[in-house]
Amino acid sequence: MVQELFDKAFASLEEELPFVLYRKPSEVILNGVFQKDNQIHSVVDFSETGFVFSPFDLNAKSILLKTDTVLKASIEHNYTLNQAKEKTSFLDETEKVGYLKLISKAIEVINEGELDKVVLSRKIEVNAKMSPVSLFERVLDIYPKAFCYLWHHPNVGTWIGATPEILVKSRGTQFTTMSLAGTQSSTEFLKPIWAKKELNEQQVVTDYILDALKDEVVSIRASDVQSVEAGRLWHLRTEISGVFAPNKFGDVLRALHPTPAVCGTPLKRAKKFIVENEYYDRSFYTGFLGELNFTTELTRNKNRRNQENSAYRSIVKSSELFVNLRCMQIKNETISIYVGGGITSDSVPESEWNETVLKSDTMFRVLNHK
Repeated sequence: MVQELFDKAFASLEEELPFVLYRKPSEVILNGVFQKDNQIHSVVDFSETGFVFSPFDLNAKSILLKTDTVLKASIEHNYTLNQAKEKTSFLDETEKVGYLKLISKAIEVINEGELDKVVLSRKIEVNAKMSPVSLFERVLDIYPKAFCYLWHHPNVGTWIGATPEILVKSRGTQFTTMSLAGTQSSTEFLKPIWAKKELNEQQVVTDYILDALKDEVVSIRASDVQSVEAGRLWHLRTEISGVFAPNKFGDVLRALHPTPAVCGTPLKRAKKFIVENEYYDRSFYTGFLGELNFTTELTRNKNRRNQENSAYRSIVKSSELFVNLRCMQIKNETISIYVGGGITSDSVPESEWNETVLKSDTMFRVLNHK
């Protein structure tokens, strides 16, 4: 029963024990991973097994929740989108002025040739006292096509999100990742028309991933670019897949994260600009999270006529990791919502601000949902 997972989450909050509840995109299974103690377990080389929560800066600790108790239950979507208020965004004029100045500074640096692109973000703080579990139930209702999660560690923090972006999936030595860029508000029945700036931004991300992985994998290939809908937003997406050498999944992760979609290009210069100029610590925003090296049982021979060989099964490790976008952090009676966007030479500061307002609505709709 799904209520058992929610009850155990409430109990874990009361007992100050780590846990995560999550549902994968378009699935009807709610998963729960519960750790029996409040120890902080850190990832060393991504060969570990558990639910991983990694920050934007991989030089900081990636937290691993141990799978001491794993529960699953079917969950039905309530499809209560129409009950959320339409206008929910929070506007702070002082914050807007600061963010516009930051964007203008980035454009100057780009025009000087030091950067091609940098992703700039901001944090919106709201005073509210709300149950994390209740908020997560709203997320599940509103965003059935996203990776939805509630992550809690008493010594680290509490995060909730509904992210559209896969960082990487793996099964054995096969992997799939994606480049995701460009943002437009979705209009019912209408496909988006993409501008040059958005198409270039997406191609930059695709080219970067292909180049970053080419020396870390055995083979790699990319699909054609597609328009995909996530919540009330459209994005451009290219799927990239291939094969990596045995025991080299950690190398693939380090090559992928952070991507230009959350950092910029050239990567080191963009990251330096972010650290020196963004006025807050991103922490786990634009990091990644998900199942790390979970075991999956595969049948070696699916030929029904060969029942003897069908009895042989193999165990493979599977990972499914998502970029931590469209998220909020809960701390006491303060809820922090994180949003950002890619800045290039073609960027218009006011338009970039409006894009972050559009993105912030993903979480504000959760706060205002009835």
